[in-house]
Amino acid sequence: MIIVTDCAADMPAEELENLGIVQAPLFIQFPEGEVNSAEITADEFYDRLEAMRPLIPTTAQPSGGIFAEIYRKLARKDKEILSIHISSGLSGTINSARDGAEEVKQEVLVDHWDTLTLSGGERFQVLAAAFASKAGWALNSIRERLTRIRERTEVIYTLDTLEYLARGGRIGRVKAIAGALLSLKPVIRVDTDGKYSTVTTGRTLGKSMSAIADHLAGKFGGTPMWVTVLHGRFAEKAEILTGELKQKLNIAKLEMMRISPVLGVHTGPGIVGAAAIPMELMADLQP
Repeated sequence: MIIVTDCAADMPAEELENLGIVQAPLFIQFPEGEVNSAEITADEFYDRLEAMRPLIPTTAQPSGGIFAEIYRKLARKDKEILSIHISSGLSGTINSARDGAEEVKQEVLVDHWDTLTLSGGERFQVLAAAFASKAGWALNSIRERLTRIRERTEVIYTLDTLEYLARGGRIGRVKAIAGALLSLKPVIRVDTDGKYSTVTTGRTLGKSMSAIADHLAGKFGGTPMWVTVLHGRFAEKAEILTGELKQKLNIAKLEMMRISPVLGVHTGPGIVGAAAIPMELMADLQP
């Protein structure tokens, strides 16, 4: 079985290569042309983003034809593909993937999985599927584990400004607070339906980062956790959040990573947050 995902999973290139995971492109559309999000570094992207303000670029999912091409190429190696994608509540990527699979249904069996999340939360599910596949798990067993992971993963973040979410039309349920509270720092999570919801709003980034740590501690208690701290171009805030999480959670594994440029379009550089999962759901899968 071959695992396919998209670049909203924020997976390092080395990780993709080592696990044999194939990444479908997501695109950033600048005024001067379209860029594959995987082919621009985070810092290059944020430099361009800040230089073009007050305008912002837009994003585009891959077409069904792109997915069909990916699946057709992979069919030469393996006739079974598990295609795992960003939440259908935030992107139409999985619909394009299904369209592409329909084009090649006589050539390869493609099973699709909606992570109902993004970024580090999506990455946990992709990693679990890749580890389980390499260990020889059957597809139904992989889907059962992905269901448990999807139910127990938390993705939560705060923003220096809501400007980018508002302009990109991606605020969803936080839209009601956008006007009066643009100067405040909302804490946003990905809800069980795969869409954004607001947890609370702090008057400073420090208070919002404390609220993130408190929220995760309240949800998971003393459970050993795998936590990925994520940021755009906010390393100093990511270090502060890491310190808070170490104090309030039972951390079994901790990472710090950058979010992909295609997600940064909708958040700007001033994003910091975390993806967290009980370690027990991943520990038995890792080689």
